[in-house]
Amino acid sequence: MKTKLRTSGGLSGPWASRAQGRFPRRSGSSGTVDDVGLSRRGLLQAALVGAGGVALGGALSGCATPTASGSGRTSVMIWDLFSGGDGGLMQEMVGAVRAANPDLDVDSTTLAWGPPYYTKLAMASSGGRPPEAAVMHLSRLAGYAPGGLLEPFDLDALAELGITQEDFPAAVWEKAQFDGQLYALPLDTHPYINFYNPEMVRQAGLADADGKLRPLVGADAFLDAGRDLAEVTGETGMSWGYLRDPAGCWRVFWGLYSQTGGGYDLTPGKAAELDTAKAEGVFEFLQEMLDGEVAAPNQDGGAATGRFMSKRTGLVFDGEWDLPMFRDALGDNLGGAPFPTIFDQPANYADSHSFVLPRQATPDPEARQATYRVLADLLRESMTWAQAGHIPAYQPIVQMPEYQALVPQSDYAKAAEIAVFDPDVWFAGGGSDFQTRIGDSMMDTLSSKATPKTAVDRMLSEMNRLLSQPDPAA
Repeated sequence: MKTKLRTSGGLSGPWASRAQGRFPRRSGSSGTVDDVGLSRRGLLQAALVGAGGVALGGALSGCATPTASGSGRTSVMIWDLFSGGDGGLMQEMVGAVRAANPDLDVDSTTLAWGPPYYTKLAMASSGGRPPEAAVMHLSRLAGYAPGGLLEPFDLDALAELGITQEDFPAAVWEKAQFDGQLYALPLDTHPYINFYNPEMVRQAGLADADGKLRPLVGADAFLDAGRDLAEVTGETGMSWGYLRDPAGCWRVFWGLYSQTGGGYDLTPGKAAELDTAKAEGVFEFLQEMLDGEVAAPNQDGGAATGRFMSKRTGLVFDGEWDLPMFRDALGDNLGGAPFPTIFDQPANYADSHSFVLPRQATPDPEARQATYRVLADLLRESMTWAQAGHIPAYQPIVQMPEYQALVPQSDYAKAAEIAVFDPDVWFAGGGSDFQTRIGDSMMDTLSSKATPKTAVDRMLSEMNRLLSQPDPAA
């Protein structure tokens, strides 16, 4: 069992009165790990939730218990899924927060992202031995909050630290809710956007007075812009590498489908419903775009980004997380903009790295108070996070002159205001089997080997298969 070390003096102020009322034990539990330990059924549930609908083969590793501090300081452990450049920036932020809070023992552990990460997090929460906080894609929240794997945030406690609803984009804050409570504290918004070459945009006559890509509104305007850029490049106008990238296929489809205003009903146990006419309209547009002039009909992500970085196309659909790679290749000759409004209303597919509070078997009010302090301070350090291309969710950072001077980050920051996320179903979200299967169902249609109706029928079939499975968190 994990042992928490308390700071001397105990709690004072508002935290003392909310220690018992705000962080209750699980109903029916004496508060020991043994009482809420993993049953065989709980283990399977955690594995299914973490894998996004597919049980992992082989033995599952046990839940890691964060190491208690031996310094007499209150320990705050955070799990994250950041590697590479993102990982370095997060460690820089954690270091700054650690230095600002010498009475706390702040530490972070990085785990491999994807199903293994989410499985381990679900298992740790189900077993009552998780870290104090963890990073989660906001799109995965629907698989965790309903099943009691997370604890809600106390809005009053956040407000005491200067963190309020008004500090976040409405779309992101709404997605962080479940059953009227806040279950995730967003760190960023990371949308799928347009990167473009400003020099080529000017040569194609597509620049505004400031030399930036003017808004391309409507399918015809976008396709015409692609043809204008193709005249400049001598090859294709823009790039999108959909082959071997089912998640990218899903992101583009769902963002465009949201622009149509098409609704959906994904209720477990019922047949999936989409506006099939509007969904087919999205594929008709994509087939027209992948005509060999506007965009190459068959290329993967490596080819698409390579062509953009070698100036053989003037625009690319990609995640803002690839900003460092593009900047290394193109330097200052790089622009960015929210996803074009092809259909009736602006919408930009996005996800969000967010902090969550895994369910504790024996809640420690002092550790929870310390965790709130650490997370609030990490949000205030997110100017560092913006270097990776991510849009800080904490809007006071976005409004700072230093952020507004970041180009192209500040040019696509409005994508957070029109963000659309994965459907609120337990099997969806970043790194899930849902994105892979739905994206795979689109491939033949995107390559024009099948009709738009074929893609929609296959998507609905995959959705129905997942909806027929029992929710492991129910």
